[in-house]
Amino acid sequence: MVETEIRTEDDFDPEKIFTCGQCFRWNRGPDGSFTGVALGHAARLRREGDRLLISGTRRELEEIWHGYFDLDRDYRALRRSVCIDDYMRAASDFGAGIRILNQDRWETLCSFLLSQCNNIPRIKKIVEALCALYGDEITFNGRKYFSFPGPERLAALEPEDLLPIRCGYRAPYVIAAARAVASGELDLDALAKGDIQTAKAALTALPGIGDKVANCVILFSLRLGSAFPVDVWMKKALKAHYPEGLDSGVFGENAGLAQQYMFYYQRENS
Repeated sequence: MVETEIRTEDDFDPEKIFTCGQCFRWNRGPDGSFTGVALGHAARLRREGDRLLISGTRRELEEIWHGYFDLDRDYRALRRSVCIDDYMRAASDFGAGIRILNQDRWETLCSFLLSQCNNIPRIKKIVEALCALYGDEITFNGRKYFSFPGPERLAALEPEDLLPIRCGYRAPYVIAAARAVASGELDLDALAKGDIQTAKAALTALPGIGDKVANCVILFSLRLGSAFPVDVWMKKALKAHYPEGLDSGVFGENAGLAQQYMFYYQRENS
């Protein structure tokens, strides 16, 4: 298997990136490497001493993974920019290595619809079941993987067709979202070029999408960095460290990254 070295600043920790709740299709192997599927491609990411290696050629790294891993941004500088107080300094130091992935927009929308009222292991199981049932087969390193099914494929289904993946009450929401995206009623690419308020209004107009899911989609795929998702872990962090409230606008366009540091710090130390 051909491997290519990823050259980046120090802020790149695969374990933190893949386990901080922003994606659900990367899994750790017994050797500490991570294998996953994104953007229709499977890959393996591993460390060898100080080197970070990903399967594939230099061209594949540049055309597929460079943007996905947001390699053009200096995360050390971004991390310093959110250190507004001692707590954020501790949280950002603890979360050093997290990067905001540039994920497929439809996959992110569908995955976070499925994530509601679920823990990460169960979310991953449901997402993998959906891909195995309706995605395209990918052979990688001698094993079968599956791409994430596009909105057009799911739009042709009925909610009962999702019974095998055991996603429960979320099935109608997934089908409704797929039909909205497939028909052009919801244009995710256009939303990525606009402002956060417009994107949030369009997303929350769909059944099953509230502020938290909308903000996750906006941050993790539309790349509007001022989004600030708040879930149960964030509520605990905010209550403990900012009892009088926190205006996420203080972080500017890096509010979403600050949120990831806070979320990861709270969850890992609870």
